[in-house]
Amino acid sequence: MHRPPTAGAAETATAAELAAVRPGLLPRFTAELPGARAAVLTRLWRALTHEPLPWLERRGPGTLRVRDGRVLSGPAPDPYATDAYVTVVTLDGVSYDDPARLMTALGVPHGSSLAVELDHSAVSLALSRANQPPVQAAWPVSDWAWERRVVDGHPYHPNCRSRPGFSVADQLAYAPEHAPEVRLGLMPVPAGDCLVSGDWPAELRDGERLLLPVHPWQATHVLKQPGEPGPLARPLMSLRTLELLPGGLHVKTSLSARLTSSVRDISVGSIAASAVLSSFGEALAARTEGLLHVTRTLGAATADSPDLAAMLRESPRAYAGPGEHVVPVAALPTTELPRDPAWLAGFARLALGVGLRLLELGVALEAHGQNLLVVLSADGLPLRLVYRDLADIRVSPARLAAHGVPLPAGMPERILTDDVTALRRKLFGSLVAGALAGTAGSGRALGAALAAAVPDLPRGPDLAALTDEPLPTKALTLMRLSPGTPGDQWTVLPNPLAHTPL
Repeated sequence: MHRPPTAGAAETATAAELAAVRPGLLPRFTAELPGARAAVLTRLWRALTHEPLPWLERRGPGTLRVRDGRVLSGPAPDPYATDAYVTVVTLDGVSYDDPARLMTALGVPHGSSLAVELDHSAVSLALSRANQPPVQAAWPVSDWAWERRVVDGHPYHPNCRSRPGFSVADQLAYAPEHAPEVRLGLMPVPAGDCLVSGDWPAELRDGERLLLPVHPWQATHVLKQPGEPGPLARPLMSLRTLELLPGGLHVKTSLSARLTSSVRDISVGSIAASAVLSSFGEALAARTEGLLHVTRTLGAATADSPDLAAMLRESPRAYAGPGEHVVPVAALPTTELPRDPAWLAGFARLALGVGLRLLELGVALEAHGQNLLVVLSADGLPLRLVYRDLADIRVSPARLAAHGVPLPAGMPERILTDDVTALRRKLFGSLVAGALAGTAGSGRALGAALAAAVPDLPRGPDLAALTDEPLPTKALTLMRLSPGTPGDQWTVLPNPLAHTPL
């Protein structure tokens, strides 16, 4: 096994920090490292075997050739698997159990930067797993408690827990899986210097000033001033969005640190468009016969800077009835529900029915496991959906017009497209290759759920593309290895229905 006696740089640094700030966690952290490495290596192997990386050629299941002639080999890949089934990958006869060292050994352009991120991803994941309480049988009753269950982060991104801008103390203080209470800052800004969209609440005003909620990491590291003491909150999955305590509104803050793939600030354009997008989302949901709700953005403001901005949103629990639960799709695998094929088929039928209906109208949701939530009955049946964060949807003016749906003035230009491929990529890549695949946990389970759901869905060209063509998904690792290429890059995965009769 190619593992030198010393640990990776991030492992060594994390262990030293942990010994200083939380020494009691050090034994569990050390014990969790092998599993965390395997989890990240599994995600990396998926990328190596299915993304169009220009320096790799595929030679068969589990065998690849590097452009310089070296051979990579590993398990036959399942691009929809979520268990850490890859423990070793071999490069020219040398075995690697560490994704960062494998990426370093490959020696490809920009690989050294990605290797640093993979190192962070594995140690942050080990830290996250080490700090978990015993599993509780009772389901959570708060938004933050559901979202803290998503310990491993993104099910397919090798940088699922990469937080290179965060120290160990920062992660323990601010990361949702560690369940901290966070004291937000309030930054006073003259109202005349702010762009406001929607209604900014009176309790966040002080005379002629707006009080903008600020994440404490942002206040310390970017703004360099703490602001006034603000409300307590609990972080949600995106880390920069928090649930205000006592349980109520969600506040999305700027956070200028690279997490997973991108820096988490809030553009001035997003603030400007928030009210029109929120109203559009409400009108859209009204066309789904009650099967979809879109959380409203109540107010948004920025001091004309992505480094100092905030959005206030209603909680998805606003759409739960008595005895019902609202669960982020990313948290579903922490319950017993997806293990029931009939339940999984019913959930796929609901989610695809809503997603395809909106796509026909002209709106492609980015319905991944963080944005999409499901309302469950008291006994766990999927009843309807809740969607949050409309910033990255795609909207077809032509399709809207064909259905007599007006396009509101002020919609961001970047989300408008009549490109059918772009629309289908947005929905299928997020909902099927993301939310449904991550819930199913394997290609076989996903294929069975889709096969059971598809006969009940309305026929049309979008459904035909889903059933007959390879499944699009973002090429997440290619994007990290292509820093000069803006925007999303894509690949295709084998259609999970290919070996499952409809």
